[in-house]
Amino acid sequence: MRLLARALAAALTLGVAAQTTAETTAQAADVKVGALFPFSGQLALLGEESARGVEIAVDEINAAGGVQGHKVVLTRGDAVDNNQAIGEARRLISLERVVAIFGSYSSARSIAASQVAELSGIPYFELGAVAEEVTGRGLQYLYRTNPTAEDMAKLAVEMIVNKVAAGLGKKPEDLKIGIIYEDSSYGTSVASFQKKYAAQAKLNVVTAQGYPAATVDMSSLVLDLKGRGIDVLLQTSYQNDSVLFLQQANEAGFKPGAIIGGGGGYSMQPTADAVGHKVIEGVLDTDFTQYLVNTQYTPGLEIFVAAYQKKFGGAPRSGHSLNNYVGAKLILQAIDKAKGFEPDTIVKAAKGIDVKDGVTAVGYGFKFGKNNQNERAAMMGMQWQGGKLVTVYPESAAVAPMEMRK
Repeated sequence: MRLLARALAAALTLGVAAQTTAETTAQAADVKVGALFPFSGQLALLGEESARGVEIAVDEINAAGGVQGHKVVLTRGDAVDNNQAIGEARRLISLERVVAIFGSYSSARSIAASQVAELSGIPYFELGAVAEEVTGRGLQYLYRTNPTAEDMAKLAVEMIVNKVAAGLGKKPEDLKIGIIYEDSSYGTSVASFQKKYAAQAKLNVVTAQGYPAATVDMSSLVLDLKGRGIDVLLQTSYQNDSVLFLQQANEAGFKPGAIIGGGGGYSMQPTADAVGHKVIEGVLDTDFTQYLVNTQYTPGLEIFVAAYQKKFGGAPRSGHSLNNYVGAKLILQAIDKAKGFEPDTIVKAAKGIDVKDGVTAVGYGFKFGKNNQNERAAMMGMQWQGGKLVTVYPESAAVAPMEMRK
């Protein structure tokens, strides 16, 4: 009996050891990548939407064999505010042992968290934040795939000069331009470039005003703009303040000839649903590539939409998921061609990306240049028409002509 008991104990021990070894081997075969986005709090809707794009990219990479033969495991970090973004970046690096971080939609969160990654020597790939400061700090391990605040501002001014002014029956210099913006790094950065390019185009900016993104009342700002007789209003905003402004402008009877939004708040179907399609009809937006676009310029877009619908049970809520998907997939594909996951190996692989315009599902190409910014990234001009956000600018990507608000 004793011999039998000992034999059973030995077998059990060997079985447990074998299972532990198998689990360790399986874990060793995985490579962890951080997904640092605001999954809760005020910015959660677009934070989650951005992360969904990364998830689809990881699904496709793993289905094709992973990266260098390793399954990619996406580990989330909730950047609900700047302090938590810092804490979560530290956790992902020190406890989860991620080899890189994808983030973060919010410029302020990205600026805070990427500094932690830089000090730790971990690559940080920004897929959605636009503030100039994100890539303007000389960081070695921070790379940005998406367009910038400058791209957003320059496009808005270009649309005013080339399309909006004529549509309103005025010369560009005769228009009264108003600029309002949420006053974090994001809005401040875009507004500064709007003022710069407006001045170069000799446009008449009669007011430029910032406000806290968490504001709950914009009525006094709306009345001020109405009193100034603004013809074209530029707003750089998140979703909540986009909705608030459009609702209170409608209530006050403030209806400028054109409203050009900047950012995810103006490109989301939930925004249109919240304010009503009559209110948002004719409103313009400068933002990432959206879904009603000339797909000859954005090959693969329909494949992404189908994958999104299958995984999440509905249509994409914003182009942020698309842009994050394309950026993350290109980075992972580049790492797959490298040997090993050392930080310098990863960034060297990223530097080697060279994709021309018109090849990706977002339309723009990829090549990292000065400050590790994707120098081929670009935005498009959209407009809400008939309850849908359609691309109207540039003509190579447009599916409808730009219309003036009635």
